[in-house]
Amino acid sequence: MTLSAHSPSSPSRPLKVVQWATGNIGLRSLMMVLDHPHLELVGLYVYSDSKAGKDAGEICGRAPVGVIATNKIGDIKALGADCVLYMPQGCDYDEICELLASGCNVVTTRVEFHMPELLEADLRQRLLSACETGGTSIYSTGSSPGFITEALPIPMLSLQRRLDCLIIDEFADVSSRNSPDMIYKIMGFGAPPYEFGAERLEHVKHGFGLSLSQLAKAIGLELDEVTVSGEVGALNDTIHIAAGEVKAGTVGAQRITVSGMRNGKALMKMRLNWYVGTDTDKGWDLRETGWRVQVQGDTPLDMSITFPIKEEDMAATTPGLTAHRAVNAVEVVCAAAPGIRTTVDLPQVIAYLGD
Repeated sequence: MTLSAHSPSSPSRPLKVVQWATGNIGLRSLMMVLDHPHLELVGLYVYSDSKAGKDAGEICGRAPVGVIATNKIGDIKALGADCVLYMPQGCDYDEICELLASGCNVVTTRVEFHMPELLEADLRQRLLSACETGGTSIYSTGSSPGFITEALPIPMLSLQRRLDCLIIDEFADVSSRNSPDMIYKIMGFGAPPYEFGAERLEHVKHGFGLSLSQLAKAIGLELDEVTVSGEVGALNDTIHIAAGEVKAGTVGAQRITVSGMRNGKALMKMRLNWYVGTDTDKGWDLRETGWRVQVQGDTPLDMSITFPIKEEDMAATTPGLTAHRAVNAVEVVCAAAPGIRTTVDLPQVIAYLGD
């Protein structure tokens, strides 16, 4: 249901929230809902039979909170929740439509809803009809895509009257990961230079392309198309990392670039950089883990964001980058008009950090 708009500092009542899925992001979201003074956890949906029937507090390593996990959507619909924080690994459109039609707003870290106009027409109509029936809205957000491709560029672009190119780099230094299987077998570091598979490229293109398309349309520069390319950089010298040795001439860095094209030129670029070493034959400017946002226009800007976190704390901290923005968006989504909402049409997401 749609609730009356209100300031995050003065809610009319706690919003009833369901956490859907408890992976790394979902588990962090669950804990933040429990801690949020304006939100009340009323339900928890899980996929594992071993978790169903357990108290939500037990699942996240806390004392019992009186909310029992279920794997039945009917149990969730019966709760009369204001919002579902939907964070599974896959996207089930049938269950999303069922939730929306039942009166539950949905905030999700899934990437499929960043650009409603680019949804398949029949699916878009199903979603809109469900929103209309339930008086609800759905919103996709997170850290990347989401914060770094929409929420942060919007104020940066507010300083421009001409945009030549927006370039967003995401950097991930994985040299300290002591997991040979992940580094060598899954990620492909230490292998002879290779071409990226089409499936992986299309997966990356999908989420980031939708997000960049939303931003481009908002500033009046709609994209003609979105392209994707992948490259690898070979190490100039042999290096030793936590997982072992990576020899000279083998893959030490990877880059996937999603480009939003307009009039034959790249207007926006999202570059995903993973690396175990920075000295490669490509000569890329590979920085410490974090983001860099460059605005090339009549008011040029160059912003870098890093994470001042100890390596041993990284795994426990970084899920918050994605989960927290979704939790903080619950209030504005519940107050929004029914439909598929986006960052550019919602009020700014303001975190309430008081008691």
